[in-house]
Amino acid sequence: MKPEIQVASHYTRGKLEEAILAGVRAAGKDSGTLTAADLAPVDEFHVGGLEATQFLAKAMCLRPGMRLLDVGCGIGGPARYFAGEHKCVVSGIDLTEEFVSTAQSLTKLAGLDGQAEFHRASALELPFEAGSFDGAYMIHVGMNLPDKLSVFREVARVLKPAARFTIFDLMFAKKAPLRFPVPWAMTEETSFVSDVPAYRTALEQAGFSVEKEISHRTFAIEFTQRFAARVAAGSAPALGLHILMGEKTAAMLKNVLGAMVDGVLDPMELVARKG
Repeated sequence: MKPEIQVASHYTRGKLEEAILAGVRAAGKDSGTLTAADLAPVDEFHVGGLEATQFLAKAMCLRPGMRLLDVGCGIGGPARYFAGEHKCVVSGIDLTEEFVSTAQSLTKLAGLDGQAEFHRASALELPFEAGSFDGAYMIHVGMNLPDKLSVFREVARVLKPAARFTIFDLMFAKKAPLRFPVPWAMTEETSFVSDVPAYRTALEQAGFSVEKEISHRTFAIEFTQRFAARVAAGSAPALGLHILMGEKTAAMLKNVLGAMVDGVLDPMELVARKG
């Protein structure tokens, strides 16, 4: 089975939208008046959540009307944030059909369907013309990409000259075995974690120059510790990332937290510019 099919299968939950809307109601919110901020506890599927997305925004030099590409958009949390708060126009792609359909539905409920659109597509073959975007980003996607160079070349193709490509991924700080499951994979078969030098080399070969490399390790550990403690105590919020991670949530959090605490994984922000 191709890695792309395995990855899409890993993230498919079944009745995901129903589960999220049930969480919305349990959280005391009206699905008829949803905002992007209301959905942030469940749709920012990466360590640090919405606050991490806000960190990235500072490096992206955003402006109203800017056209952004979201590589591996998930259910659309960052796309809705950039569309709603920064008035950007965002196109997201993802392999997981259920993620894409849920992203479309939630974006419509949040009144942002004119600002953000979503497509089921592979990052290896983006369905956009060359030079279409003013910027691109990828958040916790590289861990599922065995061929990062080909993806980065595709991103470079659809970006305008001098456009920024911002990445926030978990990367190896030192080589050591990972314990599974983790949020992005049940086994090592679909886990393709790399280190910063490997990302840097692939980006440079794809025509980018890396301008910034920032670790968010301390912040990410604190964020994950708080959420893991709530899950372990049986007091996870009605609307939270456990809806996306499923029944293995506690084990996934324990394993990724342990890897960060042990210095094996580092949540890294990279900012690259197309040459």
